Amino acid sequence: MGSESRDYDIIVAGGGLAGMIVASSASYYSKQSLKILVVDRNPSPQLGKKTISGWVCGDAVGKNSVDYMTSRIGIKWQNPEIEHPVKGVIAFSPDHETSISFDGEGYILNRKVLPQKQLNDALNVGIEIKYNLALRNVITDANKVIGVEGEDLETKSAFKKTCKIVVDCTGVTSVLRTNLPIKSHVQRKINRDDLEATGRYIYNFDSEAEDKTYFDPDYCIIHLDQNIAPGGYAWVFPKGKNKVNVGLGVQQKAMEEHNKKQGQRKDLKTKIDEYVKMNPVIKNPQIADGESDDGNGWGTWQVSVRRQNDCLVASGYMLVGDSAWMPKPLDAGGIGPAIIAATIAGKDAVQSIQANDNSEQSLWQYNLDFVEAYGYKTAGLEVFRRLLQKLTNDQINYGMKHFLSKLDIDNITDGEHPEFGMVDKFNMFIHGALNKGLSEDLKHTAEVNKKLVNHYQNYPTNPNDFPEWQNKLTKFMSDAFTKLGCA
Repeated sequence: MGSESRDYDIIVAGGGLAGMIVASSASYYSKQSLKILVVDRNPSPQLGKKTISGWVCGDAVGKNSVDYMTSRIGIKWQNPEIEHPVKGVIAFSPDHETSISFDGEGYILNRKVLPQKQLNDALNVGIEIKYNLALRNVITDANKVIGVEGEDLETKSAFKKTCKIVVDCTGVTSVLRTNLPIKSHVQRKINRDDLEATGRYIYNFDSEAEDKTYFDPDYCIIHLDQNIAPGGYAWVFPKGKNKVNVGLGVQQKAMEEHNKKQGQRKDLKTKIDEYVKMNPVIKNPQIADGESDDGNGWGTWQVSVRRQNDCLVASGYMLVGDSAWMPKPLDAGGIGPAIIAATIAGKDAVQSIQANDNSEQSLWQYNLDFVEAYGYKTAGLEVFRRLLQKLTNDQINYGMKHFLSKLDIDNITDGEHPEFGMVDKFNMFIHGALNKGLSEDLKHTAEVNKKLVNHYQNYPTNPNDFPEWQNKLTKFMSDAFTKLGCA
């Protein structure tokens, strides 16, 4: 089938946050000259809805990621899609004695309102949207993706459209990626241990006490505590003076072990309910059900906490956002990397189409551009996350108190790996074998991170050199996990 007979230039699978930015970016870079279709499984008023529970998300994003998009493709977000600005993120140790402030200015978004703003932006530049469509497969020809097929959920009729490039933004469990039928370097399946189960409420509440270690209208609060959120963390993100996004993420394995130790069978919702109950500031919480929140007050979802897919392209196919496992391994924040990737993917898709070449080699530029802008740091953060998941609360208290320097906090603010230079200065004073082990492990994660960043800076410029590069990466990772005792 010749490319001139395709129905569209680009089909974006999934009309969530990432998908709509890809479409807008491609429209911008092509000066609205391309035929672009966005396909979503929801009806128009529920565009981008992630699960039956709603637009389930932590809702937080750094200002720098939004600025990245605005400066490149001119898309601005403001109130009401930005519900509340924040000055930064504060992480508290389990004993609440140590806090570190990082991440700089940011926004808490309204994820139900935002898709409607994105929809208007897209329609204004002639992007076509099709609703109520469940995609089942990509269509292929001669080892190249040339379209999508699925089912119209209303009429139960078959849906089939061809294109030059399919951009997969269908989420972490993408069936298009999992069943990708062509030969490619894209990893199809995620390891269960690289997924966190997360859940959250959006509450309006009465504030009874003031305790800024539990709620601060100016800051996103993170609680690191293995009893509250085994293998993950809990959060209290302000959406106003008396409104909050509150929830937690847990690693399944750590949660099972925690339950076993405690002789209990608590599920995620029970843990979140307990967490809300222990918060001295949040009194009389009521699920937010105004027009901008209705149907979005409670929900759970799975989020990846590994590095992004080692390869983001195949012939005629690109991965963006959750379907590419892009959330940051350390805090599962997915909005920032999705914005950056989607902005880049739109540009690179357009360049390939204008060059009349949508081969794997042509689309490979997207791998290089994303690694340079963001992806170089994620493998090191994945190693650090694995270490954090195995620490006790005492070790987290000790480590946060003694091993973090201002440089480390600056690095964390930039989404980089801490250096842990204090470990050397502090070594002779370290008390206890566990903390000596911790100091060695922290030092090791910093060393491994340098190697991994260097390895990503040498990401192969063509697909032929990729297998060798990936083999080295896999060895770096498995060696690090073995040394840290978290293989």
